[in-house]
Amino acid sequence: MRLTDLFLPTLRDDPSEAEVASHRLLLRAGFIRQLMAGVYTILPMGLRTMQRIERIVREEMDGAGAQEVRVPIVLPAEPWKATGRWGAYGELLFKSVDRHGRELLLGPTHEEVMAELVAGEAPSYRDLPMNLYQIEWKYRDEFRPRFGLLRGREFLMKDAYSFDRDDEGMRESYRVMYEAYERVFARCGLDIVVVEADPGQIGGGVNHEYMAVAEVGEDLFVRCASGDYLADTEAAVPGRAAPTSGGALAALTVVDSPDAETIEKLCAVLDVTADRTMKCILFMVAERPVAVLVPGDREVNETKVERRFFPEPVRRAADEDFAVLGLAKGYVGPQGLDERFTILADPAIGAGRDWVTGANEHERHAMGVNPGRDFRIDEELDVVEIRDGDTCPTCGGRLLIGRSIVVGHIYQLGTRYSEPLGSTYVAEDGSPRPIVMGSYGIGITRIVAAAVEQHHDEHGIRLPKALAPFEICVVIANRDDDAVVAEATRLHDALEARGVAVVLDDRDAPAGVKFADADLVGYPVQVVVGKRGVAAGTVDLKLRASGERSTAPLAGSVDAAVALLAAAP
Repeated sequence: MRLTDLFLPTLRDDPSEAEVASHRLLLRAGFIRQLMAGVYTILPMGLRTMQRIERIVREEMDGAGAQEVRVPIVLPAEPWKATGRWGAYGELLFKSVDRHGRELLLGPTHEEVMAELVAGEAPSYRDLPMNLYQIEWKYRDEFRPRFGLLRGREFLMKDAYSFDRDDEGMRESYRVMYEAYERVFARCGLDIVVVEADPGQIGGGVNHEYMAVAEVGEDLFVRCASGDYLADTEAAVPGRAAPTSGGALAALTVVDSPDAETIEKLCAVLDVTADRTMKCILFMVAERPVAVLVPGDREVNETKVERRFFPEPVRRAADEDFAVLGLAKGYVGPQGLDERFTILADPAIGAGRDWVTGANEHERHAMGVNPGRDFRIDEELDVVEIRDGDTCPTCGGRLLIGRSIVVGHIYQLGTRYSEPLGSTYVAEDGSPRPIVMGSYGIGITRIVAAAVEQHHDEHGIRLPKALAPFEICVVIANRDDDAVVAEATRLHDALEARGVAVVLDDRDAPAGVKFADADLVGYPVQVVVGKRGVAAGTVDLKLRASGERSTAPLAGSVDAAVALLAAAP
């Protein structure tokens, strides 16, 4: 391939809209161009890298026994309504209505379609297990698309679905895919942590996220300083607080607390510390009131609350809800809440005593409020946001929070989709039984961005050779010298004949521009053919990952370049 034949519009300056390294460099290196917010055109260099990732993914999926299919992007709404995800996804869905008035959506994921596909063929127990996968574009109407390919409204994903007779079979399919994912990301050269995760709107039970460690990552994970606990922050559980003991319980008293509708103001007015106060946060779950209790120095993790009630919609109570319920916003406490309310409490609340909380009267708070005596707890549930320094639930050590980019997520779904959709197989005794499913996603476009985040420097991209659009770039340093052009062309053609993905920079541009572009695009190996080198019978070589430079004789330049490529990460 010659660069004069390639569409490669590189940029000298950083685009103003790019906030993170991957977005900035993918634009500058001519991998992508933005069409609109969250939607990108993939240019030849970007497409070559995506195709190399797809090849790795296909090889590992096929090797794990999965079979590739292609499922439509335009989907009917009815199955999504049956599983509850039409409402749960809400505004994230791209919805439309066809000319017959039928509701449709653009697929953000394909559990429903796959479950119905397999069940529609009336499978026998003899047909299971089965694993089907596709590599297809997905669509989610992100409220705030940003960071280029990291959070877009259109993205390429590999999604696989396993189908088994029972939970034991599902767990085995899950193990196979878990290990296949480890191989995929190792081959892509990514620094990955695998964590226990929140299933989100996919649902199901056991699930794991594959997180590419990155300083700019939007996804947080928690690890114990001792190395025995890993989880994402939506699933992480801090160590339980020891029950408070000693002495008689304080009497419940109600005190005036003017202008103290926040914990900060309350602590100042009553001269108490935040950890002795109790927040009572109201949510509406399918229009039923739910009170969530956490210590005043902690925040409620709304994802954990949503997971508890999934697929029912969950929202924070609005002003009109407080009015209907007869409660004073900013001064709500659990004491006296009637049976209309479900009361969830973080374990720290039940372990504590003599709490300070709202008195359910405007500008008044209650002190000496105790669980059991003064209010009921319907369910204890970890609902707090994890924070740096929390206690490890495994060993009691210190938890640390890191940043990452989620590039893969796998789920044990069980019968989460097969039961509401009536997706069954015929068991050995002839009876219909629900298919037991697993779901497995890899973000192809996200891997592109994550790889750049992990592999770049001040000069540009340094992709691993497994992902680089071309492995070697042969640079013609002096375009006006026929001997240089001839030697560079010979070298390019010989490398191509050896099966190397090689590109020849034959542009009529200054050598400095070519060198800068070679670093920007990030070819793992650069071979420079120049006038002085040809006269001396040598070529210059550079290993992009380390910047190491060397020379080789012209006669052995092909072998030298191939050897250097073999040594490249």
